[in-house]
Amino acid sequence: MPQPEKRLDPGASPQEWFGFELRRRRKAEKLSAKELGLLVQVSADLILLVEKGNYPSLKREIAQRLDRVLNTGDVFDGAWPMAFGRRDADKRRPDADKRRAVKRNGTAQAPAGPILGRELLSSRSGSHEPVDRRAFLQDVGGLAAFAPIDLTQAFAPSRPAAPDSVSAVEIDQVRDIADAISVWDNKFGGGGVVREVAGRAMQWAAGLLQTSCADHLRSDLFASVSRLGIVVGASAFDSYAHEDATKAFRLAADCAEEAGDWHLRAKSYSFLARQAVWIGEPDEGLTHAEKGLVRSDRLTATERAMLHTARARAFGKMGNVRDCMAAVGQADEAFAQARPSEDPPWMRYYDEAQHNGDTAHALFDLAVLAGQDPGRAARRFDAAVNGHSEAFKRSRAISLTKLASLIMAKGDPRRAAAIGHTALDEVGRLTSRRAADDLRQLGAFAIKRRTVGEAMELHERIRTTVSA
Repeated sequence: MPQPEKRLDPGASPQEWFGFELRRRRKAEKLSAKELGLLVQVSADLILLVEKGNYPSLKREIAQRLDRVLNTGDVFDGAWPMAFGRRDADKRRPDADKRRAVKRNGTAQAPAGPILGRELLSSRSGSHEPVDRRAFLQDVGGLAAFAPIDLTQAFAPSRPAAPDSVSAVEIDQVRDIADAISVWDNKFGGGGVVREVAGRAMQWAAGLLQTSCADHLRSDLFASVSRLGIVVGASAFDSYAHEDATKAFRLAADCAEEAGDWHLRAKSYSFLARQAVWIGEPDEGLTHAEKGLVRSDRLTATERAMLHTARARAFGKMGNVRDCMAAVGQADEAFAQARPSEDPPWMRYYDEAQHNGDTAHALFDLAVLAGQDPGRAARRFDAAVNGHSEAFKRSRAISLTKLASLIMAKGDPRRAAAIGHTALDEVGRLTSRRAADDLRQLGAFAIKRRTVGEAMELHERIRTTVSA
């Protein structure tokens, strides 16, 4: 039997007024929460939480999209500062109001991105904070602490010297560096020297956006910096430097907009989605994934599979069985249509092993959180482990660890322990905090099987070899 709607008192608080007005206008347009969510690019759950006055930190971009979809004349944008602005301001950095606008003369900056027509440097609607590149350069400087080897100097000194103007040479260098960091990150993990090199490279490349650039090279420059931002963000994400990762991914998304590159845009939002799910914000992750799917007709089948997988992982973390399974089905359907020759070169990592591993993560959460059949996830993890090459050691190790955790929680603990020892051997050669955290989760499952000697031996090995 459907639950009655929560009665709202629009005079009780700004949030309740906002929710009351949203529900009233949605119903006046004869839209369901799901239909409105699709139009605004958020989940139905988010719409319903806002309508109940239970969503404390709504982004202003969403309020503005609600105004456009419901044709309110900016009612929600006007109400946003009172309802949500104080909380948003509390989250800003103390020095945020000290940032100054960047001068545009003679630089590679553009007035609006060709994809969504957004202003890159001004305060704008969107899930992104306003992008101030000088401030960004100061921020990424923290990523570029000196490493104890000279290799970093080959990519960027601590205070990179920008050329007088950007040429095709610098653009090619950014692309090559991005490719190299991606290879190292997948093979070794995002910590250690990989992170040091990535930070320096990002600082240097972001500096190119402050440099004069010929019009015919502008799109290529923004695309190359976007690609580098993605791999640097991935490295920071793997090292749990989440603030730095988010900055890099958001810069990548903005640069993709400026370049008019739908493929890089999709990849940026895919990573933002995965990161949000990982840090326990699945609703935010779902929003990012659905943004990435805007104009999905311009994406390759592989990219659509990647984004539907991100949606599945968000729904899985929410314990939403129906929508998670539907998203896995959509991901499988898209991947079945994949044509690798149509994909950008940097999407080649998303092969059958990667697809199996990513969808298995969503199904893992359903098995653990919602009591669903663990066999579905186990079969996909097994296929991922067997399919990943040496070039993707981290992905293989993570899938192996999750397979052991699943079997430890839902199956034979002795078999799980044997797999877990193999996973521990693999992770020991990586600098990945994500992989280490998955091992800790495996240890937590193992200790629940304290009557099984093999499980306790694995738990003890994990405890003594994986740092807290």
